[in-house]
Amino acid sequence: MRTLQIQDISLSFGDREILRNVGFTMNERTRAALAGANGSGKSTLLKVISGELKADSSSISMTRGARISYLPQSDIVLPEKTVYEAAEEGYSRFDAILSEMAGLEERTAEGGSAALAAAERLAACHDELASSGYYTRRSRIETILFGLGFTKDDLGRPAREFSGGYQMRIALSRILLENPDFLFLDEPTNYLDIEALVWLEGYLRSFDGGLMVVSHDQDFLDDMVTEVYEIFNGHLTRYAGNYTAYTKKRDEEIAALEKAWKKQQEEIGRTEQFIERFRYKATKSRQVQSRIKALDRMEMIEIPQHLRKLSFRFPPAPHSGNDVLKAEHLSKAYGDHVIYSDFSFLVRKGERLAITGRNGTGKSTLLRILAGADSAYDGIIRDGAGVRKAYFAQDTENTLNPEATVLEEAESLADTKDIPGIRNLLGAFLFSDDDVFKSVSVLSGGEKSRLALLKILLHPSNLLLLDEPTNHLDINAKEMLCSAIKAYGGTVVFVSHDRHFIKSLATRILYLSEDGPEFFDGDYSYFEYRIEEKEKRFSLDPQERKEPKAGSEAQISHEEAKQRRNRLKALERKGEKLLEEIGKLNEEMERLEGEIAKPENYSVAVRITRLLADKERIAGEIAAKEEEWLETEDALEEGNGKDS
Repeated sequence: MRTLQIQDISLSFGDREILRNVGFTMNERTRAALAGANGSGKSTLLKVISGELKADSSSISMTRGARISYLPQSDIVLPEKTVYEAAEEGYSRFDAILSEMAGLEERTAEGGSAALAAAERLAACHDELASSGYYTRRSRIETILFGLGFTKDDLGRPAREFSGGYQMRIALSRILLENPDFLFLDEPTNYLDIEALVWLEGYLRSFDGGLMVVSHDQDFLDDMVTEVYEIFNGHLTRYAGNYTAYTKKRDEEIAALEKAWKKQQEEIGRTEQFIERFRYKATKSRQVQSRIKALDRMEMIEIPQHLRKLSFRFPPAPHSGNDVLKAEHLSKAYGDHVIYSDFSFLVRKGERLAITGRNGTGKSTLLRILAGADSAYDGIIRDGAGVRKAYFAQDTENTLNPEATVLEEAESLADTKDIPGIRNLLGAFLFSDDDVFKSVSVLSGGEKSRLALLKILLHPSNLLLLDEPTNHLDINAKEMLCSAIKAYGGTVVFVSHDRHFIKSLATRILYLSEDGPEFFDGDYSYFEYRIEEKEKRFSLDPQERKEPKAGSEAQISHEEAKQRRNRLKALERKGEKLLEEIGKLNEEMERLEGEIAKPENYSVAVRITRLLADKERIAGEIAAKEEEWLETEDALEEGNGKDS
């Protein structure tokens, strides 16, 4: 078994100690998350392990021949090559053997006594390349690039033409193609849509090496890891289990820590009171000095910022009508590229509609149209009675005043009663201590985005339109936002690729794809099953994979069986829900037929017209639900057939 041993890593920047005697051991079965507050040293540790940063002291050793690959969070520099060529750099580990083979070919051509030995060595090199999959690399490169969202037409385009998010995907593809023994990924999910994320999870499940990942995607961590390492105050602590198990254990520790902190604060208060009272009394000078020294020696209890429970409440939502937004025959195109055509839907009061799909399918465009920020479309968008919108776009940070401080900008939209709590809210959005006095002009893009989101949330509204609101939030801040939206009295339409966020909030999902818009009524498990089925076409051919070690095949089979059971349960739940809905619709149909049969109704033209229209609408809904139920039953039978 290949192992990687990290010992005694220490690193300071100025007076600040980032890492203090950090150490841990990984093997090829390790699946670990690296957790900690922003700025705690997670990325720094990964850079030290990968050799990109030199520590003040460190000891790193691993099994002979083992290889490490590292994906940084930012500062990706791609070569002046096409997408395919940039990804192919993942095979650069074979450059040495290819160079050797070129020399061997020259020696065999020269003839003489050395030619036979050169020919034998050349044959051995060819065998080594063949067994490594080098000669079939094109298939593997395309599989990974397609899985991460690239098309066949993209492969020949210059890599640097793509957006920052897609450049990160190219870098990720190169790292995966390196097929290392130990893989370190720093925020690999930041720029992935749900489809690419589902594909990456499937790939990493079959990855036959050790994995350590930093991510703010809680579902990804829960699916991927079996242990969590937390950096706090420079120290590294290991927790067994997935991320949810880690947070539960930490909740217990935080509760005890808060109790100890409160007790310590009371002790400090009493001590400071004694010092202040007797500071100038000669007879008490010895006791005063003793208490001052005790305070200086006291090790202050700190609660990890990234695990503090944060809270936020929206301003009360003004009243609106039941029909909040209505799109009628909506069509949108960029030149010959049609985004959607003749698309109609209704958003009702209190709904939480999640919009998702691959990048480029028109998610942000649809939100801009609904917000009134894009008028270049065909069709009609109708706002309901009393609707007041608040719109957060991914470029909303451009509306901030660069001359204002963070605190001034946050206070500019807040009600007077909310101003005393603005500092706490800024802390929840990761602006702490002196950060609130920074000028907006010096903030990073992520910081500006968080500040713009906070301003939107402070604005009284009854319809929130949010485009990727969790992009620059850590897990704790996401939970705060999620809880606030759950308690919000208005309606929410949001674009997101964060599955935990969607799963926690969505009452309905709109999936945009090349096949057209498709709605899913709140059952995320069934939606995820459909996406997984769709993404199977990007799965790696088992023959293309690295030869699994003992136990791996059984583990993969277990995972596949588990996934199949989960899909079947999701289908069963969906079928039961559809039957319940069909039953209610049939009851409504019986009621309408009873109303139609009454003389006081069928003898009045206005009443009977309305009742007949309602009957026709209900009949259409019943037919659609029954068709959906039959499709669900067919899928369930097919799935059960696979198990038998």
